[in-house]
Amino acid sequence: MPMFSLLAWPIRVLRDFRQSIAYLTSLIILFYLSLGLFAVLSPIDESQLPGFLKPLTFDDPDTARTLLATLVGGMISLVVFSFSMVMSVLSQAGSNFSLKLVFSLVTERRHQQVLGHYLGTILFILILLMVPMEGDTPDLWRSLAVNLGAGMVIGCLALFVYFIHNASQSVQINAVTQGLHRSTRASMERLKTRQQNKSWRHLSAFPVSEKPYHWIYSDQSGYIQNANLEELAKLAEEINAAIHLNFSFGDYTIKAFPLLKVEADQTPSEAWCTSALSQLEYVEGESVKSLYVNGLTQLMEVAIKALSPGINDPGTARLCIHQITELLCQRLSFQPSNTLTDDQGRIRVTWPEERFNSLLYKLFTPILYYGRSDVSICLSLLKALKTLSLFAENEQLDVIQAHAERVVKALSELHNDSLDQQFIAARLNNGEHRLTLPKSLPLNTAN
Repeated sequence: MPMFSLLAWPIRVLRDFRQSIAYLTSLIILFYLSLGLFAVLSPIDESQLPGFLKPLTFDDPDTARTLLATLVGGMISLVVFSFSMVMSVLSQAGSNFSLKLVFSLVTERRHQQVLGHYLGTILFILILLMVPMEGDTPDLWRSLAVNLGAGMVIGCLALFVYFIHNASQSVQINAVTQGLHRSTRASMERLKTRQQNKSWRHLSAFPVSEKPYHWIYSDQSGYIQNANLEELAKLAEEINAAIHLNFSFGDYTIKAFPLLKVEADQTPSEAWCTSALSQLEYVEGESVKSLYVNGLTQLMEVAIKALSPGINDPGTARLCIHQITELLCQRLSFQPSNTLTDDQGRIRVTWPEERFNSLLYKLFTPILYYGRSDVSICLSLLKALKTLSLFAENEQLDVIQAHAERVVKALSELHNDSLDQQFIAARLNNGEHRLTLPKSLPLNTAN
């Protein structure tokens, strides 16, 4: 246990590094660095190389140095132009959609790969320039390295076209919403797969324990998006305890906040507490990969941003409502676990789980508030609730019915024109659903 405590800090630093934009970029740069050092420190005799490569030898070292200097200057200009344009595009995307999306777009693995190849090529050429050539003319091995640098630059030009195309496509609303939809659905699928183990359970109420409890306080501030629950269960089993998480995943917690409630006969040691805290995953911002709820809330935020007076794009809001509806239908197909037990069925870890009625309120209420004056938005929300009613159980159906009544009330309060009422009445009960809806809009007595 003490040894694990000593390793907790490096593990946490490595975990944060893996989540940053520098992770994949650094790995690619290290490859180019190794290749450059191999080119200048491990010269191979010309006799060991095929004869057909001899025409690639440079006759004058100044020609090779001039070519390399030109290439590195062009690469630096290419990097500056590429990423200045991308920052401009992402800034516009942040103003149109949501600032939370900008970070996820910048940290995409494809963007990290392009950046790594750009910087790696510059580093490779700089190594060739810094290490002088031997003799009056470069040998074949060194000439091949120069030609390889030129080939890398040509490859970067192809990456430049790909990068510009990908960056421009990634900020289009269809790509943004579909990306969030795919990430959120994948997060749900991982959760469902993990819960197939019989140790993962959902309990509506936790049994009362007679053991004394002890608090473990946080050692840092930040967003806790996930935790290694299996390792927490093993730690709890070591001291015959049960760990109760005093926060919901995605919450922002401050230092010295009571994070973990440990039910145990003896007070846990400091090393044990440190090991337990190291299993919590702190992430900057909101990670859709770790928590599917974040993907749903980001889609909701894109929708209400599109409904703002400065943007006024109800089409985008309707698109987000459609994506949210499909994801909520997936959410209705399973019940997320909130308890992890050992092989004997004893509770080892519990945590709060977002209930469906809370999730539905958080997603649909803001959209209705900002879009209640738009008939198309209200009807889209009503259609979404109709669809959800087909997949809901009785308890969930009552909540969906209550939200549908709010939408109908909003329609009746703001749309008293006869033409509006005819248009809305024709769509109130249209389609398959399990809701109880009026055949026409209720009369608005307030007006």
